[in-house]
Amino acid sequence: MRTPRLAGLGLATMATVAFAMAGCGDNTPTTTSPSAPAGTPAATSSADPAAVSKLSAAVDQLDSTSFTLTATSGSGFKTTAEIDAPGGKATAQLTASGPNAEINVKTLLIGQDLYAQVPGITKAGTWTHVDGSRLPAGANIGLRPGQIDPVNTANLLKATTDVKATSDNSYTGSLDLSKAAGVAGLGQVTVAASGAPVQNVPFTATLDAQGRLSTLTVDLPQADPLQVKYENYGQPVNVTAPAASEVTEAPDSFYSSLGS
Repeated sequence: MRTPRLAGLGLATMATVAFAMAGCGDNTPTTTSPSAPAGTPAATSSADPAAVSKLSAAVDQLDSTSFTLTATSGSGFKTTAEIDAPGGKATAQLTASGPNAEINVKTLLIGQDLYAQVPGITKAGTWTHVDGSRLPAGANIGLRPGQIDPVNTANLLKATTDVKATSDNSYTGSLDLSKAAGVAGLGQVTVAASGAPVQNVPFTATLDAQGRLSTLTVDLPQADPLQVKYENYGQPVNVTAPAASEVTEAPDSFYSSLGS
């Protein structure tokens, strides 16, 4: 089984806080590429316009309802999340496993307030308050203000090409990861350091009976596929801010570890 050094989960912090501890670190210098704006997946001359339209409508629904998300890449990376985009609140838990350790990072997002429990930074039973304005572009700890979906699905699928329907609810196409660098954690390892072609990375997506996104699979170069499940649309998401006595501000070292 291939083990990704960075596996498409929006986890820049895992590269600094968790990966080294889990034996999965990457020290590749980062460069920032512009993220594509959210919206309609790109249509090309070889794309099926009807397929593009249906996939776009499915992606748009992620901004208008609540849902749960589970994303994995191999056995070493997993994120689970409950997301209420209209309400501006979400919870997420990220897990990175390696030969010698397993690291868990929890995050709560309520409006512009981001709270995290990060091993080695947050004391047991407390939360670290993170200033979202100090997070570098593309550096996420699962959630961040302005990006309530840990996988950043809309921006990721904006970089699609050649979208075609394979059935009434299944679609295939290609992602140009060079345009999606920094989106959903698909940055420097996957795009730059792998040395693999990144302009035509295959993906598949399925919709449920209501036309909502159900699954997304991206065949990452030199890594296990990124597999995402979207479920439980419309269910309430209960997120409560920690008590003030349980919260401390993130130290400068937290941001410097992310390259800010």
